[in-house]
Order: sequence, then structure tokens, then C-alpha cells
Amino acid sequence: MKETKSTCCYCGVGCGVVIQSEEERIIGVRGDSDHPANFGRLCTKGATLHLGAGLDARARHPELRRDRSEPRKRVSWDEALDHAADRFAAAIREHGPDSVAFYVSGQFLTEDYYVFNKLAKGLIGTNNIDTNSRLCMSSAAAGYKATLGADAPPSCYEDVDFAQCMLIAGSNLSIAHPVLYRRIETARAANPSLKIIVVDPRRTDTAADADLHLAIAPGTDIALFNAMLHVMLTENLVDGDYVRRHTEGFEPLSRAVRESSPERAASLCRVAAQDIVTAARWFGSSRASLSLYCQGLNQSTHGTHNNAALIHLHLATGQIGRPGTGPFSLTGQPNAMGGREVGGMANLLSAHRDLAVPEHREEIARLWGIAEVPAKPGKTAVELFGALSRGEVRAVWIACTNPAQSMPDVASVRAGLGRAEFVVVQESFRNTDTTEFADLMLPASSWGEKEGTVTNSERRISRVRAVVPPPGEARHDWEIAVDFARRLGARLGNRSAHRLFPYSRPEQIFDEHRETTRGRDLDITGLSYALLDTRGPQQWPFPEGAASGRARLYADGVFPTADGRARFLVTRHEIVREAPDGAYPLNLNTGRLRDQWHGMSRTGTVPQLFAHAPEPVLAMHPEDMAARGIGNGDSVRVSSKRGEILLRAESSLEQRRGDVFVPMHWGNRFMSGAGVNALTVSAFDPYSKQPELKHAAVEVARVELPHELVALRRLDDGASLERLQSLLPRFALAALSLFGKEPACAMLRARSDAHFELAGLDRTIDESGLRSVSYEDPARAIAKRIWIDANGRIAGVRLAGETGAAVWLKEAMQNGVLIPPTLALAPRPAGFAAVPRGRIVCNCFEVSETDIRAEVGRGADLSALQRSLKCGTNCGSCVPELRRLCVSRNSLTAAA
Repeated sequence: MKETKSTCCYCGVGCGVVIQSEEERIIGVRGDSDHPANFGRLCTKGATLHLGAGLDARARHPELRRDRSEPRKRVSWDEALDHAADRFAAAIREHGPDSVAFYVSGQFLTEDYYVFNKLAKGLIGTNNIDTNSRLCMSSAAAGYKATLGADAPPSCYEDVDFAQCMLIAGSNLSIAHPVLYRRIETARAANPSLKIIVVDPRRTDTAADADLHLAIAPGTDIALFNAMLHVMLTENLVDGDYVRRHTEGFEPLSRAVRESSPERAASLCRVAAQDIVTAARWFGSSRASLSLYCQGLNQSTHGTHNNAALIHLHLATGQIGRPGTGPFSLTGQPNAMGGREVGGMANLLSAHRDLAVPEHREEIARLWGIAEVPAKPGKTAVELFGALSRGEVRAVWIACTNPAQSMPDVASVRAGLGRAEFVVVQESFRNTDTTEFADLMLPASSWGEKEGTVTNSERRISRVRAVVPPPGEARHDWEIAVDFARRLGARLGNRSAHRLFPYSRPEQIFDEHRETTRGRDLDITGLSYALLDTRGPQQWPFPEGAASGRARLYADGVFPTADGRARFLVTRHEIVREAPDGAYPLNLNTGRLRDQWHGMSRTGTVPQLFAHAPEPVLAMHPEDMAARGIGNGDSVRVSSKRGEILLRAESSLEQRRGDVFVPMHWGNRFMSGAGVNALTVSAFDPYSKQPELKHAAVEVARVELPHELVALRRLDDGASLERLQSLLPRFALAALSLFGKEPACAMLRARSDAHFELAGLDRTIDESGLRSVSYEDPARAIAKRIWIDANGRIAGVRLAGETGAAVWLKEAMQNGVLIPPTLALAPRPAGFAAVPRGRIVCNCFEVSETDIRAEVGRGADLSALQRSLKCGTNCGSCVPELRRLCVSRNSLTAAA
């Protein structure tokens, strides 16, 4: 067995991992105890990375269709890239450089990002390159630039250890960044006086752990932060000396916030005025105040000002540049920071240069050895897909992202992809919502197969290393871009294409990127692959000659602005773009779950990651449900002005009245329907161009779907996940999940308003000719079928009309238990000894909620649970839920 240090490919915490491999197979992963981002900790997703490295779901060969009425066919790389170069060159010659575009990803390595950016802006001469980071971090970047002068988080993870007051805004840290949340828990245990304030409309596990939860109305962040500043002004908590020496623009803002009393903000935010006062006092009087924030602030039509209003609190109190202080935006993707560093967005250039500044364009043109960088702003994400719909952009290259699921208002995005004359999808996984639109499919390498670097939320650059070769003919993202650029250059008569793209290995790209940073705020001229390999991950800036990177920025009070001063903006509360009304009276919020990632192309192949939440549900306050005659588990239609989806409803006291929540991860491949972004609005912030994904006006209505079906299938004997996914469009409401281990099994749960057509469904479940046993009761609309393998074990199940046995059969299938077919067909398999374990709370040790509740019922607290069941003792991702289960039991006991 070989062990190789690398970096996790999920969130922006940037955890170090040790990949275990044998020959050309990844067999395990553990946390890297030497990595300063995680010190060996991993969350449930990171701990199962090796299980998502299987090859069944991978794209292996280039595929091309020249006619959209025909399916794609396998072609050689030469034919694929020659065809792509022909199509792009023809569009550029006939309609100009801006008729083509690239949409890339925060999951790219920095080297991938750099080459694509150079391809668009340096070779083709278009700024039409944007990234899915536009959906998550562009408002944070714009907020930093507007106030501090550069897109640079000033804090580091170590500040969690020193903070005396922590403000967590718009982030459910316990599930979105669980390893960082473990560090918060450790800091709190070491310092019981640490005050934690959470600002979130939902009472998440993070909010429930807080000393003060401000459950503000969606979209009222600025009103809250301005009111906190109002309190700081009136109670002399502002550091006037710091403001005078290091900032400008405070007077206009202070005049504006005089109107923002806690009482006025309370009426807008719908929280107690005294709670706003308490938050302001804790933050303003603390020796070290740290704020941590994410999509709740960013994904908004006023996201830039949300960020600025929070940053104002730090500048006004001098809470920046010292241990335990600073406004710290948490990156959603593993390398959204790296993409911003190389200018891989429509408004940026390499090394935090601004496309709108002529001197910056001239600098990059000199560095690249080209005549000029185009001045015209490129199309940002929402604008790009709108331009496809209007025919302004004719060819689009999509790499390492899934916009047909992840973009807001996906119906309009899909319309744009359908209208496009030529769509290239460069992807590691062959079966995403976007791949169906590909005229050309290019297989790319993935985690464990790539070499390069990524930058995490604390500006720390880590190495990513390959341990196995890519499957089939898959190639590295940068390598594909280089090959295409050379071919395209030849067709455009650009003889310098080979000089522009001389790279044969990723280190050459990093070295060129490094040189573009010389003298900039993120200067990394002192870094190299060799240094990162010998000394481990490093923070920027790390200029040539430096002994180390800088942990914290602005300790000297000097900011990267023309006069060295930070800026205050005048920020005012703004009404959300789509406020609820009579037709759509509810606020829709979207977000992450603990064990899934983005559109599930990787996590959706790992059965363990479905154990906690096997399907998407609508979370809704019980009083809102009662007002609409909706019961727990009922089928509901969630509709907005743009579309509708059908889901099961779940009663949740996490929700405020008038708010509903749907997770973001499910799309066409795991549910019937396009997912929550069929409902969301594509309006965006005017400064950052980040779309509004946190607020949409919706209505929810109960729907009658009296016919229910459950199908279970072991994924062997010719069965595949893709075959079962093909069934989803047949049902009004359906969800597909995985369970078991070797082999994995799949479960399809479906509801319909009409009787199911079973013959075709059964053929899809099994084509291999397994022996089957059936039972039918037409009078009661019950039809069951069990497939048996050669060893007498159940390989597949289809239950229609009466589905109660599914829970038992699922347990039996994943454990390989022999059950007589006649017993399996019974409504309740009496005599089957195993008790269904229910939902898994702790994935590391497979501890179920049933087991935990039993222990809690016997008086166990969190420590006792950890001793007896081991739950929460490994990655710790389940600890907040374990704590909540203990508290709920104690509350019931006290009430009794």
C-alpha cells in the first residue's frame, strides 16, 4: 500500500488528506494530521472520498454528435478537439470573439483556471469566461474590494482559537464547514466565556448551539448590522482613533445609521430589539471579535452591501489585523479562492487585477506577450446563459460544473443550452443534468488523478497530488485546454498559440501564475512546488525572500487602496427582489445538507452519504402546514413564478413561520423534477453579479398522490444506477437513493395519481433473467415482485400499493440476509428478527437514530453516547445533532 498527501476536493476549508492506494486503485483516505487546516480531522464527505473514486460513473472517452437528432458517439481526441476548434473558429470569424464563452468551476485546480483564463482573454480575445464561483463567493470578493481594497480574507483559522466573541452570519457551519466547526467547539470548551452569536432565519444546529440566535427575517441583514453599529455609536463602543487613522467615509455612514435604531431594525428583522443591543455590546466590547459568514450574506441581490455592512462593524471597532479578529468569509468550493487569484472570472484579471483598469490590462498583455486584453466586460453567469437564449453567444464550453442544475431559474438556463449552436461539456462524470445538452463530451481527470494547487478560505495554498491515472482516455483539464488552444490558434491564424501555451506539466503553469503576482497584494513569488512539497501548505502573501506567509492581513492598519485607508460605504436596508405576496406568500430558502455536495455527481455514488437524508424534502413550520391542511410526509407542490416541483413535506421547528427550506443537491438524476432551482429567481447583485439564491416567493399546496411504489435493486447482475435513474421521469414524485456497501443497492420511492405501469418498470429493474416471485391483489391495487439470485438472496424488489415491507427488505438486502420469497411478499414479515435501524446519524460508525434515542432514553448524555456507541468520536459531524437529541430528551423529561 502507498500513502500520498493531497487535499480534499469538497469545501473551502481545504483539509489535508492522506490517500491510500494499491497499484492503480484508491482504497482509503484519512485526514492529514500535519495539515494546518484540519490537523487530521475529516467530515463525512471527506472521510468517504475513496468511495466516490469508483469508475462506474466516470466519463472515459470523448463523445460527439454532429446532429442533435442522433446520440453522441465515441470519437478520438483528435477528432473531438479538431471539431471543437472548427466550430469555435467559425463562430469567431463570423460573429466575433464574444460569440463564444466559457463557464468553469471553483473545483478546478489553480493551474486549470489559469490556462482557461488565458485561452479566453489572451488567445480568443473575449472576457466571456465566468465560473460557478459567481454563485457563491463573488459578493464576498466585491465586499472586500469595496471596503478593504482587495479580495483578501484578512483572518485565518487560528483566529477561532483566540476569539472572545464570534458572529456567524448566513452560515450553517456545523454542516457546511464541519471541520472548522469542530475547531469552534474546541475553542469554546477551552474558553467558556466565548460568546457566539448566530444570524440565520433557520434554527439550525449551529444556531441552536449559539449563546444568542438572531432569527432575522430573510433579507434584513443590513438592517441588523446597521442597528448594531447604531448601538456601538450611542454606547461609545467605536474605536474612534482607529477610524481616524485608518479609514475614510465613516461620517456619512454614521449619519445614515442614526436612523437605524434597534427598535426600527427589530420591526424589519422580526427579532427583539434587546437582542440586537446585546449582540452589539458583545461584539463591540470584546477584546477580539471574529465574524464568519457565507452564502446567507452572499447569495442576495444586495450581497455586496450585506458583506460591507458586516465589515463596517470590524472597521468601526478596530477588530481587524489582530489575533481573534476580522471579517472572515468562508469559501464554499475547494478552489474558488484560486480562481479569483488567477482572474478566472468575467470582470477580473490575474493576481487580483481589475479588468476595468487600463493599466491592469496592459500589465497582463505584457506578461502574456500579446497586443492587448479586451476591455469589454465579459458575460457573468446569469448573463451568459441569457445571452445563449438570445443567440448572442453561439458556442459555450462548460467545464467541471453542472449549470443545468445549479444555476437559478434552470428552465431558462436549459432553454439557453438548447438554443446554443454548439455545447462542449468537459466533465469527470458522464451523467449530470448538463451532460445531456453536450454536443461534445470530453472526459476529464478527477480527484486522486490530478496534480496542482488549490487555495482555501484562509489564503493557504496546498498541493493536490495524483496517485492513480485517469480512467480510459480521460485527460487533465489544463491539458485539454492547452491542446484545444493550439488547434484553435492555428485556425485563427494566430502563430503565437504554441508560444502562449507552452506547458507540458502543471508546475510550468504555476510558475507563470506566480510571476503575475509579483508586487501585488497576493504576491507568491516566494512559493514553488518544491517549497510546498518540503514545507507543506503556505499562506499568501509569500513574496520572494520571505521566510513564511502572512497569517493575518492589515495588522499595520495599511490597506491596499490608493491612500492606504479602508473605506466605509453607506449601506441601507433594501427590500428583497421578490417579496412574498398573495399568490406566493412564503419565503423559499435553499442550502446544503451535511453529507451531500453540490449536484451529487460524486457524493451520489456513495451509499453511506444517503443514510442521514435519503431524499429531498420541504421543511416547513407546523403552523404553516396546518393552515394548508398538510400533514407530515404528505405530497406537496411547491410553486413559484418560474416553475414547480413535487416533494414530501416535513414538519420542522427550525423554520420561521412563513419560511420554507429545500436542499440544493437534488436534480433530475436523483428526483423527478429539476430540483429547487426550478423555483429560484435569476436576479443578481448589481456590483458582484451574484444571483439571488436565498429568496424566492413560493406557495405550497397539498397534492393527492394515492398510489405509492418502492423499488429496491442491488447494483450488480446487470443493474446500474443509470438504468434506475431513467425511471424517475415516469413519476409525479420520486426520489432515488443508495444504501448498502458491497455491492451497493438503490432504493426508488415514488408516488403517483394514477396506477403504475409495471411491466416496463420491471424490465428496467431487471433484464438479467433472475428468478422472480410475484403477488397481486387487483382489488386493493397491490402488486409485488421479488427477484432472487442464484444464491437465494434477494436482488430486487418492487412493491406497489403496499410498501411497508420495504424497510425490512432494505435491511435484509444490505446485510445479505436470506429471506424466503413468500415471507418477503408479506405486508409485515413476521418472524424476521432484525429490527429496522432507521436513519443513520453517525456515518463513521453507522449509529442510527433508533440506537441513540434508546441510549438517551436510558439517561445517556453526549459523553455517555460517545463512550457506549462511539458516535461523534471520529469526524464529529454528527455531534451537533447528538447534542440536540440529548437536549430534546431532557426537555421532555423536565416537562413530564
